[in-house]
Amino acid sequence: MKLSRSHGFLVIVLLSVCGLAQVQGAAISCFYKGSPCFLKKMTCPDECPSTSPSDSKAKVCYVNCNSPICTPECKNKKPNCNAPGAACLDPRFIGGDGIVFYFHGKSHEQFSLVSDPHIQINARFIGLRPAGRIRDYTWIQALGVLSGSESFSIEATRAAKWDSEMDHLRFSYNGNELTVPEGTPSTWHSLNGDFKVERSASKNSAAITIRGVAEISVNVVPVTKEDSLIHNYQIPSDDCFAHLEVQFRFLSLSPRVEGVLSRTYQPDFENPAKPGIAMPVVGGEDKYRTSSLLSADCAACIFSPIMHPDQKQDSMAMEYGTLECTGGATSGNGIVCRR
Repeated sequence: MKLSRSHGFLVIVLLSVCGLAQVQGAAISCFYKGSPCFLKKMTCPDECPSTSPSDSKAKVCYVNCNSPICTPECKNKKPNCNAPGAACLDPRFIGGDGIVFYFHGKSHEQFSLVSDPHIQINARFIGLRPAGRIRDYTWIQALGVLSGSESFSIEATRAAKWDSEMDHLRFSYNGNELTVPEGTPSTWHSLNGDFKVERSASKNSAAITIRGVAEISVNVVPVTKEDSLIHNYQIPSDDCFAHLEVQFRFLSLSPRVEGVLSRTYQPDFENPAKPGIAMPVVGGEDKYRTSSLLSADCAACIFSPIMHPDQKQDSMAMEYGTLECTGGATSGNGIVCRR
């Protein structure tokens, strides 16, 4: 059968329309009731057209629920260690003010990274102290989260030698080990919807959402032989010190929020770590030490287990740490994209 010109034109038009439909961004909405964007339907931008792309390296689309502009933005699925809200390396933090600082803590102890009336996030440190050192080398091995009466933890499991084909993540919810199948997309929700876990890659990467409060991107990495040589860590042959790279995005925090990282989000916080110093170290071990991964008993902790995220009274919007500069936008809050 021979197509007429009109039929051929129709086929071309249909193919063009189908192609356009394929590149259009996904629809996305904000489901946080306190947001000016609540239930408003928006379209993801071309550089991140999906909220859950199959490619683990692709950027993901999300909506900033606290923005009056109500425009979807792009972020990396995995932690960005060079952006605000990050905690990577040994451990190197970037505060909400954009200033880099180090907090060493102590091996096999826990410290509060975030303490607010409705959220508590602790970190367990692992490490070692070679002969002649006056302090431990430390890395973040696990995170523990308290929200209302619920608890959640995510940790990097110990490995003698690193194998990227094995999953080194372990999850627990309310004291019970949690299974999140390997592969993407693989997602788990708590029954009340307050906690969500999504695999960012088939293994060793995940995103945790605490509804209306925070989003946490985590990635498990080892201490490499190269890093050990450069920094003289003296990593033993039977432990690669698998640890977490972490980045936080806070949806709301109170002005009096405390914690190693979150104190940098206080409106009037003056960071003692000054820019330009090669390795600015800040203290606070005694102030932020907790008795366990899921405790809120540090000297500065202000978490209240009876406070639910929906009952926030004096919260303020906090949107730092996940802005992508490919679109040339700015985030507000003093963070500017620079090419």
